[in-house]
Order: sequence, then C-alpha cells, then structure tokens
Amino acid sequence: MKNLLVIFLFLISITINAQELSTAFDGHKWEAPYNLPIPKDWTIERFLIPISFAKQIPYKGVEDIRFTPGWAKAKSDEYWTYAFLWWLDDNPETDAKIIAENLKAYYTGLFKINTDSTKIPAGKIIPVTTSFKEATTDKGDVKTYTGTIEMNDYMQLKPITLNCIAHLKFCEEDNKTILFYELSPQPFTHSIWLSLNQLWLDFKCKK
Repeated sequence: MKNLLVIFLFLISITINAQELSTAFDGHKWEAPYNLPIPKDWTIERFLIPISFAKQIPYKGVEDIRFTPGWAKAKSDEYWTYAFLWWLDDNPETDAKIIAENLKAYYTGLFKINTDSTKIPAGKIIPVTTSFKEATTDKGDVKTYTGTIEMNDYMQLKPITLNCIAHLKFCEEDNKTILFYELSPQPFTHSIWLSLNQLWLDFKCKK
C-alpha cells in the first residue's frame, strides 16, 4: 500500500512539473496588472526576470519594453531610443551604484547575444561602462537617477552612448518595485524625451 502511495505521489509530481514546463511565459499574451501605454506605431517586448542574458542581476519579475518606430533605423532621430520597465517582486535595494552595475551587466549580455564575437575584430569590441547619479526627484518617484551607458552598438558595430533617466517607484498594494528606464543617444534637450517622459507620466500601478 505504501509503495502504491509513493508511486501515486511521484506521478502527480511529474504531471505538475510537465504542466509548469509547458506553460512558458508569453510576453504578448501576458496581461500586465499595471498601465503602461503603447503609443501608436511603437512595438513591445516582454520577458521574465531573472534575465537570461544577465543572470547576475538578482531580481524577479517582468521586463516590459517600448520601442520607438525608429529604434532600429540608423538614420532616424529615434535610433536606439526606447524605454523599459522592470516590474519587480518585493523591495530590492536600489541606488545609483546598483543601477550602474545592473545596466553594465545588462548591456554586456545584450551585446553578446546579438553578435558573434568570433567574427568581430578585437579592436571593435569595447567594454560597457556606466555612470549614474541621483537627480532631482521627479513627481511621483521615490528616487530619480540620470546617467550614461557607453557601449558597442551591436547593429552597427561601433561605439554609442545612451543617455538614461531611471525612475524608482513603489506599488505598495501589490508589494512591487518599479524601475523605469528611458534611453536615447539624443541629448536630454531633444524633443524625443517628451515622448519617453510621457510614458512614465501615464504609468499607473493599476489599470
């Protein structure tokens, strides 16, 4: 009788594990509990955190990206201009140094998964460097940070510097931490930042 019980529990365990494996995260079907607009002609991408190409970032949650229409067009003012939100469990420690370290790991990994390093001359590969500082806190933020990410543009294989604004916010009802990153090689005085900032202004913890 005990053997039958063990076998029964084993079969249940296999069934549950199989169901979990078959229920992969689908970013296009995932229904976000928050509101982050999708402007006309912008595209989105979502995936789970921990991030597959930057597993050293010690968070759990979802990344939700908004790409401008010209994100991948080298001659567009919107080239490499986009934003992404991290919807994170609990309340992980965050400061300017941690943001810099996380984004260094993020863009180092992003370059690796989008290129074949064996086909790139060594002199064309530069290490990612990041620098962030706390800025004047935007309305609704817990903290606001600004900084730069110097890296290889994997689409053109040449150096690029992204300017970045990072917003920290808590959604207390859901016990979630929000980190929202706005990025562009354009200076902060460029009009494209109005569109990026509007995304954050329109964000709401609840739909």
